[in-house]
Amino acid sequence: MANAAEIATAAARADVRNRWWLAAPALAIVLLAAIGPLVVVVLYSFMVKGDYGDVKYWQFSLDGWFSVIFERDVFDDTLKLADAHLTILWRSVKLSVITTLVTLLLGFPVAYFIATCDRRWRDFWLFMITLPFWTNLLIRTFAIQEVFRNEGVLNSALLWLGAIKRPLQIMFTDLGILLGMAYVYLPLMVLPLYASLERFDFRFAEAAADLYASNFKVLRRIIIPMVRPGIIAGSILVFIPSLGAYVTPRLLGGGRSLMLGNLIELQFGQGRNWPLGSALSITLTGGVMLALLVYVRAASKSGSGHHG
Repeated sequence: MANAAEIATAAARADVRNRWWLAAPALAIVLLAAIGPLVVVVLYSFMVKGDYGDVKYWQFSLDGWFSVIFERDVFDDTLKLADAHLTILWRSVKLSVITTLVTLLLGFPVAYFIATCDRRWRDFWLFMITLPFWTNLLIRTFAIQEVFRNEGVLNSALLWLGAIKRPLQIMFTDLGILLGMAYVYLPLMVLPLYASLERFDFRFAEAAADLYASNFKVLRRIIIPMVRPGIIAGSILVFIPSLGAYVTPRLLGGGRSLMLGNLIELQFGQGRNWPLGSALSITLTGGVMLALLVYVRAASKSGSGHHG
């Protein structure tokens, strides 16, 4: 019996060792391609700004992190808040949250329609939802730019109908960025919502309607709680890329409405302040990690609630 147990233990250890060896190439790629650059950015954020870009290696400084929130007056060297950075940070968070809410309000009816339509048509509608992903993000942003610009489709139609007397200024505003991001990220909200609604047993809704519950109460008390995992997943999938968006704010916001991704690019490019750009990048990463933690916690509560 002892020999059999020892043989089984040795076999289990050999199996674990073989699995580690098989996983070693993938782990090495993750370490080098994902964690490695992140470590470099963290180190850069604690170094001194170079004279022509880059950094002065192995010279420790907290100026990069300090400049995220504070700045010194160029005339009297007094300390004050970095209003521009805080404004851009607030704009990024605000537009990301509003974009998430807008895509949820638009995506839920779409997902509900697809989940309740005839099964023969579901694949077609899902194909139509995923079709924009076949096109590059830059091209999609140029397309929506042609809709919103002063001489674009929207203003031309409103002028022709007589609804407005002069073109609406949508381009280079926060509203333009919001509409552009909602257009770009809407499929990321629809697909998780559809996945949850497709598994939902609509007999629960029918039973509630038979008990004289209003449509709004059925939606609020039955459907939404049951599909909450899809709502949470879709919200995270929209919020995270919106927070770090670069292309859409750059084209639709111009130089007037920068977001955090544009500010980071500016520091690594024209600003030539790599420590500040690195500190802003880590700040953005921290925001993404916080959003993921909220998602995990909300998903675990939702799962425990359904289980109970």
